[in-house]
Amino acid sequence: MEITVECQVRPEGSKPNALRRQGMVPAVLYGHEGTKSVPLAINEKTVNKLLKDGSVNNTIFDLSVPEISWNGKTLLRELQTHPWKNYPYHLSFFAVAAHGPLEVEVPLHFIGEPYGVKTQGGVLETRQTQITVKCAADRIPEKIEVHIAQMRVGKSLHIADLDIPEGVTPIDDPKQTIVSILAVRGSKKEEGEEEEETGEE
Repeated sequence: MEITVECQVRPEGSKPNALRRQGMVPAVLYGHEGTKSVPLAINEKTVNKLLKDGSVNNTIFDLSVPEISWNGKTLLRELQTHPWKNYPYHLSFFAVAAHGPLEVEVPLHFIGEPYGVKTQGGVLETRQTQITVKCAADRIPEKIEVHIAQMRVGKSLHIADLDIPEGVTPIDDPKQTIVSILAVRGSKKEEGEEEEETGEE
């Protein structure tokens, strides 16, 4: 997903809190020209919309800064929020065009109700809701689907089991557990399974 965002260069000498009172959110653009960075200001309504439609370290934003005649693809690398009011406080955009593969976080989307929960009385334990991957800017997945409907009690899925899109490489340990179906200790289902196993011996 790519989202277009227009912003302005932050006026020299302006104070961040004064900008916020004017309905603007301070931001910065870096990575577009070596180590140089550009202080920016974005309308608060625009920020709320981009955060609703996109996410930190995952969505590509087509950023436009008319005052310096710059337009390019960026990644929202950092979002700072107010300590207790939780509204956007500062944004950091990283220009990606001049760089190689990026490390980004991709959310996991779990699909289906596990057989082990619905029929066997197990409990779903989610260990991770996102994974870190490396890929080109134009290949960042919005999400990775994880199909869990066939999972039974005692089974787990690991990063190596995920259906990863072409051109995308997981950074985390392939053996890392994503989700498991646990038996409820002392449940009738578990006791019955133990008796069945004992009988087979």
